[in-house]
Amino acid sequence: MLKNGFIKVACVTPNLEVGNPKFNIKEIISLANEAKSSITVFPELCISGYTCGDFFYQDSLIKDVYGAIEHFRMANENKGIVVLGSPLVCEGSLINAAIVFKHHQILGVVPKRTIPNNHEFYEKRWFKSARNITTNRIYINGFMYPLGQILFHDYANHIHFGIEICEDMWSSITPANSLALCGANMTINLSASNEVLYKSEIRRNTVLENSRRNTGAYIYVSAGVNESTSDTVYSGHNIIACCGGLVKETENFSPNSEIIYADIDLEMIEFQRRNQTDMHDDIIVDFKYQEVEFSLLESEEYHFEDQIDTTPFVPKKEELACFNKIASLQEYALYKRLKHTGVKSVVIGVSGGLDSTLALLVSVEAFKHLNLDLKGIIAVTMPGMGTSTRTKTNAVKMMESLGLTVLEKPIEKAVLQHFADIEHDPNIKDVTYENAQARIRTLILMDLANKYNGIVIGTGDMSELALGWCTYNGDQMSMYGINAGIPKTLVKFMIKYYALTKFKNIAATLNDIIETPISPELLGEDQKTEDSIGKYEINDYILCRYLNCGDNEERMIFLLKIAFNLSEEEASKYVKNFIFRFFTQQFKRQATPDGPKILNVSLAPRGDYRMPSDIKRW
Repeated sequence: MLKNGFIKVACVTPNLEVGNPKFNIKEIISLANEAKSSITVFPELCISGYTCGDFFYQDSLIKDVYGAIEHFRMANENKGIVVLGSPLVCEGSLINAAIVFKHHQILGVVPKRTIPNNHEFYEKRWFKSARNITTNRIYINGFMYPLGQILFHDYANHIHFGIEICEDMWSSITPANSLALCGANMTINLSASNEVLYKSEIRRNTVLENSRRNTGAYIYVSAGVNESTSDTVYSGHNIIACCGGLVKETENFSPNSEIIYADIDLEMIEFQRRNQTDMHDDIIVDFKYQEVEFSLLESEEYHFEDQIDTTPFVPKKEELACFNKIASLQEYALYKRLKHTGVKSVVIGVSGGLDSTLALLVSVEAFKHLNLDLKGIIAVTMPGMGTSTRTKTNAVKMMESLGLTVLEKPIEKAVLQHFADIEHDPNIKDVTYENAQARIRTLILMDLANKYNGIVIGTGDMSELALGWCTYNGDQMSMYGINAGIPKTLVKFMIKYYALTKFKNIAATLNDIIETPISPELLGEDQKTEDSIGKYEINDYILCRYLNCGDNEERMIFLLKIAFNLSEEEASKYVKNFIFRFFTQQFKRQATPDGPKILNVSLAPRGDYRMPSDIKRW
């Protein structure tokens, strides 16, 4: 399974019999041939069993191992990469090795480098370290194959992987560290890590940290309960991670063969690596490796293991903790700005919509942190030609319940005067008609800030900035953009949890604001933002893929069709609209006020996203 920069990988912990390669290889062949993955990985020494002890020395075991390797090579119908762990003979000694197969070929052999010899591990009794091997070739069943640290490449599909074996991962400078600097975007680890109390947490953290440090995928597969339990127990703890995030994990202590699949986004890894500038400057110390090329065929279709997350900016686990963290980031960002300026008042235009509601709630909490009088929050409702009863009622209810200074400043008279000044017919409801209202509102807020010796708090969010859905020098402008790092889908999440935790007294009003259709209310009560720019959920998904993964238009369309069940035409329209708006509206982002970064990506022109306003990509 390989398509559009996605590859399906599998970790397999097979049922085995210790010291019985003939039994083990039959199970391995069956599992490998059934696997629906392009890379399938089995545990350390799975052909023989990890816990053979001094039986490793016996000629009968070695002959059975080599016979099993040849049996697998001939019977393997898996067209992808399969990696098996096996003892092998090299320079008269035994090595603990990973054998990399592609269909009926052996591509290369990687020996274990770090041989543990403490606590319950006595591997130096049997195995020679890769550090002490002088040859770079190994003889197996009549043929010579590459041996050593190997970087395996499928250049066309952006697949570049290296291999570690168990203890290699735990060393100070791992093979994966060096291979990553040489271009590996994926590390495969064949392991037989026994289980003791708390070890699974340490192992998981180590895998995640390795994938983060090396900016790539880490595929970790471990031996299971069918290994000998004379002194140790193995759980089959299999972990697949990518760029510091856990993709899939299982630890079932299952006596039966077990397989887990995961989807790895190779092009996202490549994008992240191009952005990871410290990797450009790291130095490889005394590391010699070979390169082996292979080629995989792309699949006609691709089936993801898990349903695609259509709201990737919204937390899915530990939601309350995530809310508290984001709330603290926003609240203390404003706390610092207010403390620095010394002002004791802020001015906020409150429409009864999502963004101004979040900005207002954050401001209330920041004032509490500073022990400031909440009357210093000047909450202004500015009804105009298109203001609805629902939004105005919610705005007034909320402001009055919070004990703020509430002002109502209708704008219709000022806007009509402005139309007269610029000789615009108010019956022509064009962009001038809409933007004039936004700019009049901003003028009122700015002048009120002067009057009350305060600052204007911006309400616009990251999704609006991405799409340019804001009026230049209108709602685009403020003195501090508190929501600049919050996408629209996350705004809803934050208001929901503020209602559940800190503002229970106005929870009903806040929940109604969440349910109110999103509208700028500039043309009339029936105006809906998503009728013009599309659903925010889909646009936020595209924004996440663009900023986090560097997706091109083809990949975005491919994913939208699957994630949102869109047709080719619908998906293409969304992507083309997003790209057009994103690039043509950069000039607005270039002039955005200060605002805090909240997620791992932002559109701040002074920090995360630096792009000239005159790039053409549509």
